[in-house]
Amino acid sequence: MGASGAMKAWIVRVIVNACALAVAAWLFTGIHINGSDETHRVITLLVVALIFGLINEFVRPIVAFFSLPLYLLTLGLMFFVVNALMLWLTSWVAGLINVGFHVNGFWTAIFGAIVITVVSWLAGMVLPRED
Repeated sequence: MGASGAMKAWIVRVIVNACALAVAAWLFTGIHINGSDETHRVITLLVVALIFGLINEFVRPIVAFFSLPLYLLTLGLMFFVVNALMLWLTSWVAGLINVGFHVNGFWTAIFGAIVITVVSWLAGMVLPRED
C-alpha cells in the first residue's frame, strides 16, 4: 500500500471511529458529545475520533504490553478494561483541549468501549480492504 493508500485507510479508520463513538454516545447517557448544532457535534466527533485513534495507535500497545499477564490471567477480559481505559483517556485529553466530549464513569467507559469495538469490527467486515 502506498502513501496515499495508507492515508485513505487512516481517514477511513477515523470516520469509523467517529461513527462508533456516535453510536456509543447515542446508546449511553454517560457519554456526552457537545456542540451548538449538528455541524459542531460532527466536528467534535471527528476530533475525538482523531484523538481516540492516536491514543489507540501509540498508548494502547504500551498499556497492552504491560497488561499481558492480566490478559492471560483473565482469559482476555482485560481487553475490555484496556479499551475502556483508552476511551476514558480520550475523554480526559478531550477535556484538556476543551473538546466537547466526556465519559462519565468507568462502567460507562466499559460498555462504551464494547460498543465501539463491535461497531468498528462490523465496519471492518463491511468495508473493503486495500491489501
